Amino acid sequence: MPETSDQRALAVSLSAFGDEDLAQLLADRHVAASATWRDMFDAADALLDAGSVARALPRLDRAEAEALVAAVIDGTPAEHDPRRALQQRALVDDSGVPYAAVASAVREAAPEGLADVPPGPSARAASNDDAAAESAFTHSAALADVLMLTLDAPLGRIGSGSLGASERRRLVDAGAAGSAEEADLLVGTAARVGLLGSNGRAWLVTAAGRAWLRLPTLERWASTARALRDALPRAYRTPTGGWMPPTTWAGATPFDPAGPERAARWMHRFRAWGLLDDDGAVPPWGRGLADGGDVDVSALRDLLPPEVDRVYLQNDLTAIAPGPLAPHLDVRLRGMAARESRAQASSYRFSAATIGAAITSGETAESLRDFLTAISLTGLPQPLAYVIERTSAEHGRVRVAADTASGLTTVQTDDETLLRAMEVDTGLRSVALARSGDELITHVAADVVFWALSDARYPAVAVDDDGRPRAVERAKMATTATPEDPADVYGPLISRLRAGGEDSDAAWLERELDQAVRARAIVDVTVRLPDGSARVFRLEATGLGGGRLRGRDRAADVERTLPLSHIDAVSPVV
Repeated sequence: MPETSDQRALAVSLSAFGDEDLAQLLADRHVAASATWRDMFDAADALLDAGSVARALPRLDRAEAEALVAAVIDGTPAEHDPRRALQQRALVDDSGVPYAAVASAVREAAPEGLADVPPGPSARAASNDDAAAESAFTHSAALADVLMLTLDAPLGRIGSGSLGASERRRLVDAGAAGSAEEADLLVGTAARVGLLGSNGRAWLVTAAGRAWLRLPTLERWASTARALRDALPRAYRTPTGGWMPPTTWAGATPFDPAGPERAARWMHRFRAWGLLDDDGAVPPWGRGLADGGDVDVSALRDLLPPEVDRVYLQNDLTAIAPGPLAPHLDVRLRGMAARESRAQASSYRFSAATIGAAITSGETAESLRDFLTAISLTGLPQPLAYVIERTSAEHGRVRVAADTASGLTTVQTDDETLLRAMEVDTGLRSVALARSGDELITHVAADVVFWALSDARYPAVAVDDDGRPRAVERAKMATTATPEDPADVYGPLISRLRAGGEDSDAAWLERELDQAVRARAIVDVTVRLPDGSARVFRLEATGLGGGRLRGRDRAADVERTLPLSHIDAVSPVV
């Protein structure tokens, strides 16, 4: 149990906290919003518990940890800046002296003080710019591939939140990642910068991620680089908003056992994105970010392969890009053709299935011809034009509509043979199609029925109430979750704590008496008598209730009942 003097000092300190600072403290200590604390003394008692203190220490940065250790081991109270931070974390009192429970935890965690960390470079080290630029380009393209694959089908997560083995293999087999480790790196980076979001069971592309896919390569890189810098742990950042030398990251959170592993993970992300080279040096385009400013992509632009906006369309239904295709063109082209290889020169293959998928997504024969003609260096080959025309003519023979009057989904076609085939197709059992005159009906949503038919290779089109084709979006998008404000989460609890501490002296006295009763302790109770004098009774505390203290007066061998309103002080008998 915390020392009572510390408990009271912290309770008084907590009462002076603003609501936002107090809410942040409770959030940092992982306090449940449903905690049954009655007043600030309850809060102080819980925050000085060994388990709560153990949760606070790993969050300290190097300067805060050093100040706390010096205060514990050397007896030197924390100076002004670290003292304020440590006070806000409920680790030291107003004089910068650690509470006893905190001192005990520090001595256990660092009995000989903190280990030294390697010094940062004395001067800006020369970087391997070519290798860093290649890494930036390669991983930017790979991250785009991950997002495209996730648009096709969400990436499943296991209980720990990481990718499942099958999803890692999927990314590797598709060429988006070179290894399972790189798959984890890319997904982790995308999640950190807000391009992927989670619904708890899977990773989904966010609206920001979808917009990112259509940015030019340099803008993709720059926006992600900024977001990575801003997502760095507080302990790695400098006062100007940049980052400390990466050699210091492993020791930036001295009380956190996972600190070195976390630092290695962040260095890996920064190297992959070209913000550090293999030796930890910052290339020219990253120095502005490292110093707290913005990126300068001019130096990086000169080292990246130039983008192209034209392709060679060939008679074998392939397209060859003679260099990195501009991202907005690549995204659209991949909506109508399957990419077969990814390199500085990429290849894409058209088929009836890929053209059908494009039409399903909203393209038309005319829009396909116009787009391909505009980007082709070889015109529109006759075999490809034929596939477009034939697929477009076949597409839409099956019409899927939502009947707002009945709440049913209807499936219609002029081909009776096709209608019968869908009626008996066991692969469509999940959408429960039933014959009703010259159409099929179901209670399943129209979009679900449409995709079931499309996956079964029926030439389906979704239509609106007027019978006009409408585009159906298959990709599930991650909702943008607004982080909960700790002040809102803990608002009711904080209000209760403040209400319970309106008379702090009376509340503290009652708390001391309650603890004495629980322990059946012998205490000296100072009572104010009606004539203004004071008298001390030595009692074995036996009960507390109804505004009165009951106890056995051993000297007089009588049971005494004392009104709490007349008790001025209580102190334990040692």
